[in-house]
Amino acid sequence: MPVPRYPERHERCHRVSNYPHTPLLDTVHVPSDLKAIDDEQMPQLAAELRAEMIDAVSRTGGHLGAGLGVVELTIAIHKVFDTPHDRLIFDVGHQCYPHKILTGRRDRIRTLRQEDGLSGFTKRSESEYDPFGAAHSSTSISAGLGMAVASEAQNIRRNVISVIGDGAMSAGMAFEALNNAGALDARLIVILNDNDMSIAQPTGAMSGYLARMASGRTYMGIRETGKKLTAYLGKHVDRAITRAVEHARGYVTGGTMFEELGFYHIGPIDGHNFEHLLPVLRNVRDNGDGPVLIHVMTQKGKGYAPAEKAADKYHGVSKFDVVTGAQAKAKPNAPSYTNVFAEALIEEANHDDKIVAVTAAMPSGTGLDKFGDVYPSRVYDVGIAEQHAVTFAAGMATEGLKPFATIYSTFLQRGYDQVVHDVAIQNLPVRFPIDRAGFVGADGSTHAGSFDVAYLACLPNFVVMAAADEAELKHMVRTAAAHDSGPISFRYPRGEGVGVEMPQRGQLLEIGKGRVMKEGSKVALLSFGTRLADCLLAAEDLDAAGLSTTVADARFAKPLDTDLIRQLATNHEVLITIEEGSVGGFGSHVLNFLAHEGLLDGGLKVRPMAMPDIFMDQAKPEVMYARAGLDRAGIVKAVFTTLGVSAEAAKHA
Repeated sequence: MPVPRYPERHERCHRVSNYPHTPLLDTVHVPSDLKAIDDEQMPQLAAELRAEMIDAVSRTGGHLGAGLGVVELTIAIHKVFDTPHDRLIFDVGHQCYPHKILTGRRDRIRTLRQEDGLSGFTKRSESEYDPFGAAHSSTSISAGLGMAVASEAQNIRRNVISVIGDGAMSAGMAFEALNNAGALDARLIVILNDNDMSIAQPTGAMSGYLARMASGRTYMGIRETGKKLTAYLGKHVDRAITRAVEHARGYVTGGTMFEELGFYHIGPIDGHNFEHLLPVLRNVRDNGDGPVLIHVMTQKGKGYAPAEKAADKYHGVSKFDVVTGAQAKAKPNAPSYTNVFAEALIEEANHDDKIVAVTAAMPSGTGLDKFGDVYPSRVYDVGIAEQHAVTFAAGMATEGLKPFATIYSTFLQRGYDQVVHDVAIQNLPVRFPIDRAGFVGADGSTHAGSFDVAYLACLPNFVVMAAADEAELKHMVRTAAAHDSGPISFRYPRGEGVGVEMPQRGQLLEIGKGRVMKEGSKVALLSFGTRLADCLLAAEDLDAAGLSTTVADARFAKPLDTDLIRQLATNHEVLITIEEGSVGGFGSHVLNFLAHEGLLDGGLKVRPMAMPDIFMDQAKPEVMYARAGLDRAGIVKAVFTTLGVSAEAAKHA
């Protein structure tokens, strides 16, 4: 056995009983170290890697099930191929935890998704072994094809491997890339990680035997020779014979669709069996050119009983007890916004049988699983296909249904063209509940809800709302359900509400009208969204400093409550807008209105507060808001800075 590269850690593992014992894994610092380990030892290495990952995620939380399912596959790829020269892309990126452990980041794996720690996804700036950042799904084939074509253009011989799974193949983008790759005949290896048996089941030893045969030098050589021979008979005969051969093989291996797209298809094979994986990967590495698709069957949560039994609950986890699998969740002081939305939508559906709900592969994340428990025939999960989800909802709206297209802010970006052309231009009453507004904590910049206000409020015909608290969210669900004159959206953050008293059913809000929460005379704080609670706290500090402060909740970014804004601008020396979104959103619309109305000519001091113009890495949400200056202290500081005085000076003003 090779000598461990981490002797101090090796000894620590013996001393500390609650760390996994991983003598073989301790010899692996970078993927090239795998080549010194015998094939027969791979199952032991997989068991140790799986134990290390389970222990790490139990301490940090994160995505568990998908990574457990690709342990053997990740080891096999790194053992067979020459990474990082050969490019390896994981799609979706949360499959990458075993990959991170094997690629020099094991010593930091227990900082996963923590402030200043490792990202929960692949990230180019983090490691040379991460050639492409992948936090959203279905991008790996497109990116891999681009890399393969670029390598060929520069006469660089390398393999590009795209591992796509966990539902990512359901997106149209993946099929667009497959179609393009087949036509270009580029050297691209796509590994379809089928972890829910959505396409086909492997057939045990026979499946593995067929895959090894189909990927071997003899079969592929005969196939190429046959192509050359039939070429002499003319293009049409050549194509007919080649198609016939591939169809015949497709009936045995299940690959006809991929063959039609121009890929050489292998599998399905058992993704947990090194005796299947290693020979097939070596054959593919050593033989042939052009695009290849290897269909690999894996089990999500493999090797950890709680995750195997409940793959959905262990897809993403908080900290948990390794022995029992029990997840440690803090008791919330208030219900989560997602649950409030789900309950409010169920309540509205009780009163209106035209209400339906659409999700793009996120039923539990959006709360629509609860809606589905009550109304299973009125909820539609379209898979990871946001573009389709939006136009699907638009089609429903044309026929009189009331669709709620419930999509995370960061995911709705993927369907923006459809929002514009298929919904807004046609003025169709599609409702857009937008979860994960603002900073989201451990998922960092890729999942932050930063841009939806900016990209929706610029569209004609749209109504754009933001809930200030959980009761307001209920009001907005009812308001959206009743709004039939065009598209309408409402946003709300991840996590728990602020603990306000909850109505049994939401009230109908007057479109384009905000509310005044507290009245003052010198400073006006105009909040859009859940920064309202911090505005009210900041107002206490400002009042104590002698700055009489009004606090208002805009409720709407479009249409603006122009009467409210005019009143605040006319009767106060300072107007501060606060939102948990990017520049170009609510504050920009307010400034545009003030400028055109001439309300900036009388000396009014206006300052918009928005998320900073950076992509902020993961941290606790409260830390992220403090860094952005959007918390209580940041709002107070912005007021003093705008006035050009200190807190002490303000008291004596």
